[in-house]
Amino acid sequence: MIYDLIIIGSGPAGLSAAIYAMRAKMNTLVIEQSGVSGGQVLTTYEVDNYPALPGISGYELGMKMREHADKLGAVFMDAGVTNIINDGKTKTVVTTNGTYETRAIMIATGAAHAKLNVPGEETLAGMGVSYCATCDGAFFRDKTTVVVGGGDVAVEDAIFLARFCKKVYLVHRRDSLRAAKILQERLDEQERIEVIWNSVVTEIQGEEQVEAVQLKDVITGEETKLETQGIFIAVGIHPNSAVFMPLLKTDKAGYIDADETGITNIPGIFAAGDVRTKQLRQIVTAVADGANAITSVQNYFLTNKNEKNI
Repeated sequence: MIYDLIIIGSGPAGLSAAIYAMRAKMNTLVIEQSGVSGGQVLTTYEVDNYPALPGISGYELGMKMREHADKLGAVFMDAGVTNIINDGKTKTVVTTNGTYETRAIMIATGAAHAKLNVPGEETLAGMGVSYCATCDGAFFRDKTTVVVGGGDVAVEDAIFLARFCKKVYLVHRRDSLRAAKILQERLDEQERIEVIWNSVVTEIQGEEQVEAVQLKDVITGEETKLETQGIFIAVGIHPNSAVFMPLLKTDKAGYIDADETGITNIPGIFAAGDVRTKQLRQIVTAVADGANAITSVQNYFLTNKNEKNI
């Protein structure tokens, strides 16, 4: 059996693509590694910026997207993808659960935030531990927050949070920031932000919500406790693209080189969501990516005379 389309990944981009593919009458298979659809949105306690659904939990939003795809008859399979092979008009997807042929592939494997790997980080995820200030910052109005990191994203997050948080601490392991000079100048202008130099977070504390972080001075070894209601971890993000890099063109960070059409350097292989090069990585942009990429798949079929009744 040869599928019309195999979608690798079942986050918002993959689920959106599945919905649009089923409406286009494509014979589609969705491969998800975790066994649960939704991607990173599942770890978000509350989503406040998805249109028409303010305050919905990340888990509920992910499940609603999956239910929509199920209602249209999308087929899901749990497996890890170990390789994709370009055979021209057909492609082969090699997984831990068998090998599958398809006319087109859509990669929607997302990206993963680098973690601190300290006690409390996993258990308090979504309960004060966040990796996205623009997603979750509004929930911390008039509260104290901590941002961890020293690059552009960390400084931008701290400046963003200072708009409505009463106090923002920026914790960095070195004595100077890696962020662009213009961002550092803007940071210096913020009265609500205090930088804690040469320090790392060794533990995140709290019962049902973040209550404090334990800090360690990397020079003196001294440890201190800092009370806070939220911690935003901005120490890097890595696209889940390693298995595809031998075949597909990527940027220096490993993001698959594709614009909003989802078209990659290999005809018949598309990329959508956080795994591709893009300006903004949010649920709404991932969903849009899935829809755009399906249009590109349709055009690819027509151009290559693999017409479907769409």
